[in-house]
Amino acid sequence: MASTKDYLGFVLEQLSGVDEITYRAMMGEYIIYCRGKVIGGIYDDRFLVKPTESAKRLMPEAPYELPYDGAKEMLLADIDNRELMAELLPAVADEIPDKKKARS
Repeated sequence: MASTKDYLGFVLEQLSGVDEITYRAMMGEYIIYCRGKVIGGIYDDRFLVKPTESAKRLMPEAPYELPYDGAKEMLLADIDNRELMAELLPAVADEIPDKKKARS
């Protein structure tokens, strides 16, 4: 089941207090970026976040879920908690390495 644009709008509204949030549609789902880094996505109308150390620390009770068959497990985020999202997403972005630059 693909995610709905309505759910994307809801998530973006909930994340409106977080700087530099962008998204990209991909095969009926949405990849979420913070400061240009992939921090998670919307899969089947669920907001899932990469299980970095800070994500596991800030959401110790969050269940692990598969975004799609064959993928690595991610954490189901409590998107209703705006304060948590404002702390969580920049912390996750900080833990994700910068993209390697392509050699010329």
